[in-house]
Amino acid sequence: MANSFHTSPPGVVELPGLQSASGLEQLCRISVGTCGYSYTEWVDNGFYPRGTRASDMLQLYSRCFSVVELNYTWYQMARADALSRMLENAPEHLFFAAKLTRTMTHDPASNWKEQLVAYREGIAPLKERLVAILIQLPPDFDRTVAHRKYLASLLGGLEGLPLAVEFRHVSWAVDAVFAELERREISLVAVDEPELPGLFPFLDVVTNPNLFYVRFHGRNRVGWRSGNMQKKFNYDYLGEELAEVRDRHLLKMASSSNRGVIFFNNHVRARAPENARRLVLMLARQGQVSECFHG
Repeated sequence: MANSFHTSPPGVVELPGLQSASGLEQLCRISVGTCGYSYTEWVDNGFYPRGTRASDMLQLYSRCFSVVELNYTWYQMARADALSRMLENAPEHLFFAAKLTRTMTHDPASNWKEQLVAYREGIAPLKERLVAILIQLPPDFDRTVAHRKYLASLLGGLEGLPLAVEFRHVSWAVDAVFAELERREISLVAVDEPELPGLFPFLDVVTNPNLFYVRFHGRNRVGWRSGNMQKKFNYDYLGEELAEVRDRHLLKMASSSNRGVIFFNNHVRARAPENARRLVLMLARQGQVSECFHG
């Protein structure tokens, strides 16, 4: 295992991946991070040093991780000027996933096509460091004809960008959906969440060999449908739970890919970065890793 001063990017693991055409085994490069990074409670709970300002969080975050999922682009339209300023403070080793704005997923506006154009323009500064656009669909977005047509239009409007789709409704868990995503070279997001009726299960189906995408939301059954975000994502993964996901799913997904990203969304009490670092160490036992620099 590499030590804390390894020159490779932090939080990156290399595991056995796809075989080349000549039969040689290649490595799958996996980057682990969190959903969002700018949380004041992460100062209170020790991930960031006491007194850390919001403007300094990304630099500190990048000492431990090499990828981050941008949450704010779900709440508001991506803006090129804001992202350009953010990149000025982002080390070169840091890559990004960005959520598609909710007015195109959860509350589609009548002008959603114009919004797609605006989103593409807003996200443009990330082009060289963009892992994927995350299209997170709501739990009531089931597999009806109307929803299938809308999703096809949405994907068409984002063509040319790296895409990942997260379904929340179980009706999408069918082979025809996986085949269509594979045809379009779009990543199916594997979701770890409570096992509740109607929710999309954790599936280790890799539909894009260039990228597998996993999100850990926590398994808080009581808080999941409470309507309270703090309760919903208030969960601390046990080591045994992470080890089970690694052994049952992640190693298999790595063997079918040449790159993967894993994000933790259980941000309450800074458990997301804590669990992410724990998983990095667990994956390190299977491959090669660059640890967090704590200095």
